[in-house]
Amino acid sequence: MTDTETKRYTRADFQSDQEVRWCPGCGDYTILASMQTFLAEVGLDREKVVFVSGIGCSSRFPYYMSTYGFHGIHGRAPAIASGIALANPGLSVWVITGDGDALSIGGNHIIHAMRRNLNIKVLLFNNQIYGLTKGQFSPTSEFGKRTKSSPSGALGRPFNPVSLALGAEATFVARTIDMDRPHTIEVLRRAYQHRGAAFIEIYQNCNVFNDKAFAELTGKEDRLANRINLQHGKPVVFGPNQERGVVLGASGARIVDVAEVGLEALHVHDEHAPDPSAAFALSRLSHGPHGPTPMGVFRDVQRSLYEDDLQRQVSDAQGGRGPADLTELIRQTGTWTIN
Repeated sequence: MTDTETKRYTRADFQSDQEVRWCPGCGDYTILASMQTFLAEVGLDREKVVFVSGIGCSSRFPYYMSTYGFHGIHGRAPAIASGIALANPGLSVWVITGDGDALSIGGNHIIHAMRRNLNIKVLLFNNQIYGLTKGQFSPTSEFGKRTKSSPSGALGRPFNPVSLALGAEATFVARTIDMDRPHTIEVLRRAYQHRGAAFIEIYQNCNVFNDKAFAELTGKEDRLANRINLQHGKPVVFGPNQERGVVLGASGARIVDVAEVGLEALHVHDEHAPDPSAAFALSRLSHGPHGPTPMGVFRDVQRSLYEDDLQRQVSDAQGGRGPADLTELIRQTGTWTIN
């Protein structure tokens, strides 16, 4: 099949026969629709796609996709996905996880999958609460949040998922929001086109246990004042009339009035910069969906793929001699016989 003969699908082709059982009004529905629409548009064969999840509301996702899927255990989806990607590099491997699943018990798995640069795509649904277990505070809940497990207010400072991914040297890092389907689809497309580890934080409303957590980014007037849409090669500006902007200095990123500093003083976003420092500074403008918050692609760089490095290492070890002899490998050094 040539590029001009790409097989066409509809969204319905990616809908499974399982009843979708999320709470009415949950943001997961919109993310599911965005993913199904994206896959139909890109024309990827269903048998070449696999979704891996852990535990949580978001982790029902594989059941609702007419593709391959694997429902793993709590926090371990990146480890399972890593094995799949290594065993069959021809698959498009997607990890579906939540802020509790990924950043609590699964924290180590996430950061190591990112630093290794395996060709997997991680979608972190961040609703800042434990939804499946009925409303406990999560690793991204704001300081002081009152929940069933923190009646006097949560004491731990929240993770910033984008900062975490950038700190782990992920080669593709982005943020989007459930209600903006065109933006989500575009970010999914960019992640799919990226060869390497991709991390996407998706702000996802839990209308039962944490409703309107993202109102400052979704309200008709509030989103114009608070949403910073990152565009590669362009100054970072925002506001109803693009009257506000971002500058970078020794102390990090800060918000300014464009009229006061001039357009030429603003930071020009470079998502391909090898050094993630600028992207990290942008991620620190907000530690949650409050006030001016960057959205879009923070980083998109190329680095050698773990799978490729592994295959090269295996080939070098074999030295053209064919499959390695396990007995020879075991006995080559430090072995002895006990009578």
